[in-house]
Amino acid sequence: MTVPEPQAPRSPEPGAAVAAGAAVPPPTETMAWVVDHTAPAAERPLRRERRPLPEPGPYDLLIKVRACGVCRTDLHLAEGDLPPRAPRRTPGHEIVGRVLAAGPAAEGFAPGDRVGAAWLAGTCGTCRYCTGGRENLCPDSRYTGWDVHGGYAEHVVTDSRFTYRLPEGPPDEELAPLLCAGIIGYRALRRAELPPGGALGIYGFGASAHLTAQLAIAQGASVHVLTRAEPARRLALELGAASAGGTYDDPPVPLDAAILFAPVGDLVPVALAALDRGGTLAVAGIHLTDIPVLGYQRHLFQERTLRSVTANTRADGRAYLSEVARHRPVVHVQPYPMSRADEALADLAGDRVTGVAVLVAEE
Repeated sequence: MTVPEPQAPRSPEPGAAVAAGAAVPPPTETMAWVVDHTAPAAERPLRRERRPLPEPGPYDLLIKVRACGVCRTDLHLAEGDLPPRAPRRTPGHEIVGRVLAAGPAAEGFAPGDRVGAAWLAGTCGTCRYCTGGRENLCPDSRYTGWDVHGGYAEHVVTDSRFTYRLPEGPPDEELAPLLCAGIIGYRALRRAELPPGGALGIYGFGASAHLTAQLAIAQGASVHVLTRAEPARRLALELGAASAGGTYDDPPVPLDAAILFAPVGDLVPVALAALDRGGTLAVAGIHLTDIPVLGYQRHLFQERTLRSVTANTRADGRAYLSEVARHRPVVHVQPYPMSRADEALADLAGDRVTGVAVLVAEE
């Protein structure tokens, strides 16, 4: 899989766009889900509404959404764990679709192209983080489904410089989770600094974890999964994990590294205590409940390291998509029609999803 590099800026007329297909003009309206109010997902805080079709700007792509993964970050947004950046925002940042129209500066893309959009939607491009290869830390970074409307919709507009070209072949619903669950898992694995052939602990086993486990196994690691749901433990073993136990169980061997995917701060000292000397725990989520007091001798001494994971860079995305082109993961998908996005989110909150929930476009 290849993704075009960001193009040099131009100064075209704002709002200009290349229309999709000469024979069939784009529609004038679209249906989209919005966070109507923050509340537990079981109370269905999402509402579906009709709105004007968005107009792509100079660097933008207008995309017909074919599939969109349902991420725990969407759940945090709907339930209020992440403060809304704007009212009535459309969630969703694991988007697969087809280009309908492209702005004049969106070089390298054309109507009909298969593309994907991920969590990182834009950066300033000039700060020391952007120029130093750490654009995920840009203070002015913007995120799909939080700062700009996301993919729980029939159509979405994305910045072409933060959009990935996707290959033909794999089903839309299998590609969608790679664009966040996969990419963030890839970055978390890098942040965990697992030595070659080492023992990796994975705490929680949802969408991102089941993809990360497969990547680590393909790279020669032994993976030990610790999660509360029995179906998830069975899936971990089916995918090649060396062991699968309860969330608070001790792994069968000292861990060289661990990744915490569950948004549960109580698990931080548990995972740190399971690390061998010099091990690293990477916390992969954007939201985590409070961490209990850590004991220095038990949790941090002997050069154990605790670190967070913040979003991803486009380089992470390109590297991960290259990895899965070589070692295509098994993506366990639980599909939902786009019209049932509220149900999918409620099922995610209620631990009724094994693998990853994906919204699929309805013709």
